[in-house]
Amino acid sequence: MPRACVFDVNETLLDLAALDPRFERVFGDPSVRREWFLQMLQNAFVATITGAYSDFGALGNAALTMVAERRDVELADEDRQHILSGMRELPPHPEVEEGLRRLKDAGFRLTALTNSTRQVEEAQLEYAGLTDYFEQRLSADTVGRLKPAPEPYRMAAESLGVDVGGIRLIAAHAWDVAGALRAGCAAAFVARPGMVFDPLVEQPDVMGANLLEVADGIIEAEA
Repeated sequence: MPRACVFDVNETLLDLAALDPRFERVFGDPSVRREWFLQMLQNAFVATITGAYSDFGALGNAALTMVAERRDVELADEDRQHILSGMRELPPHPEVEEGLRRLKDAGFRLTALTNSTRQVEEAQLEYAGLTDYFEQRLSADTVGRLKPAPEPYRMAAESLGVDVGGIRLIAAHAWDVAGALRAGCAAAFVARPGMVFDPLVEQPDVMGANLLEVADGIIEAEA
């Protein structure tokens, strides 16, 4: 039986570049979006490593405050809401729907697993038109530990009724793939532009430049 495919959502399926015009309006520079997202991830990792917990929305809000302070920008409440609300209105990368369709047609079970809250995840997938591809839509918020901690991956396996080795995590983040592999999952890396793999992490058996390449690689690997 092929492994269940468990997908990261932000950047793996959905294109955060859609937020660039919002950052340009507020900061005068669309590249601040990348700075903000990296700051949010840093905050998430610090919280996870030190045993604290804040949901991903709170972390994103805090990161926005930090970036604004660093750039000496005074954020109005309207500006803050304008940026953060955009997380619910992200389009999928162009090839995502076809990649999901290929995997589903090949008999794979598809599930989403995100660090965002379940409420945000549902809104994101509905907006992107992807909801119906997924058997389950899971959030690390449920276990109060964010990926790449092992608990979210174990929760996904339990929810799907399989051993942790029975799922394959698909992500565009080397840290997410590392977390999944070290929790005992299989994995696949989507090497989107600017995304590179960590040389200190064992490479997964499937890697590709986009979800179509990865889908075909998974189908071949699991044949």
